[in-house]
Amino acid sequence: MNEPRLDPQRQARAREYARIRRRLLLLNIGLTFGGLVFVQASGLSVWLRDWLVAHGLHSPWALVAAYVALGMTAYTLALLPLDWYEGYVLPHRFELSTQTPRGWLIDQLKSFALSLLLGIPIAEVLYWLLRAYPTTWWIFGGMFLLFLTIVLGQLAPVLIVPLFYTLTPLDDEELRRRIERLAQRVGVRIADVYTIDLSSRTRAANAMVMGLGRTKRIALGDTLYNEYDADEIETILAHELGHQVHHDLELGILVQSLLTFGGLYLAHRFLQWGVGVFGLKGVADIAGLPLFVLAMSLFALITMPLGNAYSRWRERLADAFALRTTGKPEAFARAMTRLANQNLAEADPPRWVVWLLYSHPPIRERIEAAHRFMQSESTVQGEPT
Repeated sequence: MNEPRLDPQRQARAREYARIRRRLLLLNIGLTFGGLVFVQASGLSVWLRDWLVAHGLHSPWALVAAYVALGMTAYTLALLPLDWYEGYVLPHRFELSTQTPRGWLIDQLKSFALSLLLGIPIAEVLYWLLRAYPTTWWIFGGMFLLFLTIVLGQLAPVLIVPLFYTLTPLDDEELRRRIERLAQRVGVRIADVYTIDLSSRTRAANAMVMGLGRTKRIALGDTLYNEYDADEIETILAHELGHQVHHDLELGILVQSLLTFGGLYLAHRFLQWGVGVFGLKGVADIAGLPLFVLAMSLFALITMPLGNAYSRWRERLADAFALRTTGKPEAFARAMTRLANQNLAEADPPRWVVWLLYSHPPIRERIEAAHRFMQSESTVQGEPT
């Protein structure tokens, strides 16, 4: 089979799409940081705390729940126009989305409800730790968030993903057996192989291994299953299984936890500083929540290039694993090229963009890695290159 080429017209569209999304990201960051600073520095946060207390919320538990619910609602509504443009208008403009306005709105409502369901209990635990252990709370908070990440990793495939997508057992027996043999060959135990209805929301193709332990399963996007050949699908899934063999999920949780500890410690220092500057009653004053979120967000932003560099390294290792395991570099290169064309992935982004924002190597680099593998295999076999 002849290898497809990167479509110049699609790449021009991909570059335009990427530029717009970077501007929107910058706008989102600016609005978020600016809003947090304004709410804290203007005294609006202290006013809200006092207003809630004046209306009978004297219990710290009730005060935290009400403040967080109101804050999350205000933040969601403030950024709703930007989210609408970025999540609905722009993907439709570039012919990537298949969602209706009603479908998009339902997804937003589900996401908001899920954020409240998770966000309020998390805030309650962290602020209880702030009240009980005002100097060491950030250590216990990091341990709690690590535990929660592991639990959610196990529950996500069975409780969270089905809220948005339909997972259906793969009924293509030949492909199922091929995927199961691949998983057995590399020593990865999976609960099942599913298709996931990505086409209900997007024209982009993808596949993933989701879950931890007994909930670990392969989810093959229907946009991938319906349009890619078996060899291409095998190389893509071999990449995903490479992450499992290399324990990248567990290592990623560890790395993210270390960054979380750093963010919590910065929040600890910010809150101590804020007591004297913003009229907080102590580090556990819920009126300091904007300062807390600002510190966590600032630390995440500063360390994002480091986290992305680590991720790109692991992605390269998974690519190399897929090439070695399947021995099908042509299929891998075809798959990467088709994904770039289909998903409007920018093949040659600027270096600074890769350094700052990319968790995966650029598509061009991944295709060239497959070509180098082909040449090395031909050399080993004594064939001309």
